[in-house]
Amino acid sequence: MSEPLTLPVAVSAEWLRDHLDDVVVVDSRWYLDGRSGHEAYLSGHLPGAVFTDVDTDLAAPASPEGGRHPLPSPTDFAAALGRLGIGDDAAVVVYDDANGSVAARLVWMLRVLGTPAAFLDGGLRTWTGELEKGQVTPEPVHRTARAWPADRVVHTPTLSAQTDDPAHLILDARVYGRYTGEAPAPVDARPGHVPGARSAEWPANLDDDGRLAAPEVLRERFAALGADSATTVTAYCGSGVTACHDLLALEHAGYTRTRLYPGSWSRWGADDSLPVETGDPHRSR
Repeated sequence: MSEPLTLPVAVSAEWLRDHLDDVVVVDSRWYLDGRSGHEAYLSGHLPGAVFTDVDTDLAAPASPEGGRHPLPSPTDFAAALGRLGIGDDAAVVVYDDANGSVAARLVWMLRVLGTPAAFLDGGLRTWTGELEKGQVTPEPVHRTARAWPADRVVHTPTLSAQTDDPAHLILDARVYGRYTGEAPAPVDARPGHVPGARSAEWPANLDDDGRLAAPEVLRERFAALGADSATTVTAYCGSGVTACHDLLALEHAGYTRTRLYPGSWSRWGADDSLPVETGDPHRSR
């Protein structure tokens, strides 16, 4: 029996081409503007790739308490993975057409559960081979339900109690204008950010070619935001999707005490009882 694959957080198209038979390839295209990721998948996808729906496979139903994309229950997530052909011993490569910002959600979910998973660095545009059309329906497999690790997920009451504690660094992965409140999006109930959070917009994790930056570059970036002295680093975004790109970038840079706030701004910003900060109090520092 061959040794199980160990995967970095991102792999190249060249690596994937050489290992197509060793991994489950997942298309996770999803669009905030309402376009259908599934239709994009049907029109052309990597050979053998299965499709996963961020809204249904990778999230529980939206709610005021959980935000737009709460983490699914362990049982529901295991069932979704089983339908996708992702068993307990699988290794997974996920891709999107958004430089990994959507694929990161499933990759992070799998990695925190101990499953080897990576996103395709640079996304679909880096694939030079032929694409397939139509639906790929895998043979269902058994997937054991595993609880979300308590030290990798934080919810609103805990985060609210830690906003004034410098030992608990909070990073906002949204684009800078949404962090400051200067460019509010229609999906945001209020402009601004969690008080005390630092702006760590996910596109800054990429190099000039749209691929994940080198570990030393990312280490310098997150150290400047306070990650070296923090006991925990929590990432959030609009609804817990692109925050996972920050979390994978942190892992790539060598940080381990990281957490996702799944409700993210869709949970915090919609609750008028919670304080909001606008602007960037750290800009002049």
